Amino acid sequence: MDPRINVVEKRLEKIGKVIAVAGGKGGIGKSTIASLLALVLADSNRKVGLLDLDFTGASTHTILGIDEFHFPDEDEGIIPPKYHGISYITIANFTQDHAAPMRGLDITNAILEILAITRWDELDYLIIDMPPGINDTTLDIIRLIKNIEFCIVTTPSKITTGVVKKSVDLLQELNIPILGILENMTFPTVSHAKQIFKDKYIGMIPFDESYEHAIGNKDKLLKTAIAKTLRNFTIICDKMC
Repeated sequence: MDPRINVVEKRLEKIGKVIAVAGGKGGIGKSTIASLLALVLADSNRKVGLLDLDFTGASTHTILGIDEFHFPDEDEGIIPPKYHGISYITIANFTQDHAAPMRGLDITNAILEILAITRWDELDYLIIDMPPGINDTTLDIIRLIKNIEFCIVTTPSKITTGVVKKSVDLLQELNIPILGILENMTFPTVSHAKQIFKDKYIGMIPFDESYEHAIGNKDKLLKTAIAKTLRNFTIICDKMC
């Protein structure tokens, strides 16, 4: 067994709840939800970490307005820098926001290394921005983080909902806890997800035209309809702690 696996367990032992924000496909607002969920929790005086493991296109740094990348400070591991009260690590720290063409075992090794060397402080929540879909990367993260729970993002699209349904079914087969399904970019007259996911469906986030102009600005992000909906979701998270 790789000795780093035991190190990962120790690195995460001070974290109360690990929430993976995932979706069946790209372009559905998964990174937005992960970033704003971390912001909302931090704004509510929770100790929060955000880990961007989307190797296909890390973007949480853009959403949060982080445009400079420095390798994190080191002291018996790397120490996550803080932005907006959030302890933050992204794959972009190591790639300098350049493309990282990696395959299979390379990605597995990178995930294991990041989890093993990152020294998280005591946290109430660690939010993980996952890559799209349920793939090898997702399965590696599930294997390495024993207490992980999922928040699944979907949209009103029949196509997206169908793909997400397959992801939910697979997670349930693996006995992975699902906190709930959030339907993003909704319109009042359209909602396929509520009928399909029933008791797992925890809310809809309306399409918010102001969001694009809020990107990179913490105060504006916290005033969006997305943040307002996520405040209700954090109440659910607190009750389940």
